[in-house]
Amino acid sequence: MLHLAIIPDGNRRWAQAHKLQSHLGHRKGLDAFHAAVKVCLKNSIRYLTFYAFSLENFNRSSTEKNYLFSLLTDEFSTHLPSLIENNIKVQFIGDQQAFPEHCKQAINNIHEQTKDLNALTLNLLFCYGGQQEIGAAAKELALQVAQGLIDPQTINESTLRQFLWTKATPDPDLIIRTSGVKRLSNFLSFQAAYSEFAFLDCNWPDVSEEIIQSCIDSFATTQRNFGS
Repeated sequence: MLHLAIIPDGNRRWAQAHKLQSHLGHRKGLDAFHAAVKVCLKNSIRYLTFYAFSLENFNRSSTEKNYLFSLLTDEFSTHLPSLIENNIKVQFIGDQQAFPEHCKQAINNIHEQTKDLNALTLNLLFCYGGQQEIGAAAKELALQVAQGLIDPQTINESTLRQFLWTKATPDPDLIIRTSGVKRLSNFLSFQAAYSEFAFLDCNWPDVSEEIIQSCIDSFATTQRNFGS
């Protein structure tokens, strides 16, 4: 497997089930996040993509949004030495115009400090939406056609792919989603065309290294035919 992608759903449901405030579910979910990173390094998986914060999440309260933004950037800033030690490149991918101003300096620093690392590329889909990504790519492609830089007769799937926010990352081989929900929810809408899926009933904070490894082991037995 080259690329594992995860929709870490159920942080708030976990907190509710444990009679805790919702933000504590997000913090507990970091344990499962670290478990996923360890498993990817152990299995020499080159790309790990997390649905960290969707554009649809902007309908949440300002308090929760600001907590999530700070949790993400503080977590990666704190663990930057460990990321460098483990040769992990970190990328925040999404609508950069929607990135909160107070997070941009931390995000840029993390990008800069890890850009040349190559054991694992960790993509955090941040202020991200799959349909919005396709729309932005189509707009940029249309502009280049209008400027005479691209012949519209030559446009194909590969052309559009070059304008995606995730253009430097191969499509996911396996997508794991937790909390019993069985849909993409605007996650990698273009890239997931031939991905395999593992839908888990447990909430994200309950996920362990063993659970993720089991998903990877099951994927290894899958016969993929890419539509043939």
